[in-house]
Amino acid sequence: MSLKDQITDDMKTAMRAKDSARLLTIRGLLAALKQKEVDERVTLDDAAVVSIIDKLIKQRKDSIAQFGTAGRTDLVDKETAELQVLEGYLPKRLSADEVNAEVATIVAELGASGPGDMGKVMGAVKTRLAGKAEMGLVSAAVKLALSK
Repeated sequence: MSLKDQITDDMKTAMRAKDSARLLTIRGLLAALKQKEVDERVTLDDAAVVSIIDKLIKQRKDSIAQFGTAGRTDLVDKETAELQVLEGYLPKRLSADEVNAEVATIVAELGASGPGDMGKVMGAVKTRLAGKAEMGLVSAAVKLALSK
């Protein structure tokens, strides 16, 4: 079963359980997936779905930070609940040590050295670690590896 099919099944389950908060989050996710499919006229595979989920998670984290500084705990709670639902669809993430090891391997394979090769390394890392690691952590690992 594809990830998109799993999300659709979860929406049906949330409807039957009358879990309105979960249902709203899943519907938003499915709307984002459908928008991508319509805009680009493609059928999304699991990697593309994970990419969209990552984007939505980043949006939720930014919103939580903004609402937190504004003192809106009600909205922080809502966004946190949505964040937890979205994170449930991500594959197991790599630890910081695993990310550093993967980045070091890729840097060695490409023969990259210095900050000028950051774009080349990030391109290779994104394809290999897409959905497996948070890209902010990956970017920091690449910068560290290229500064050595």
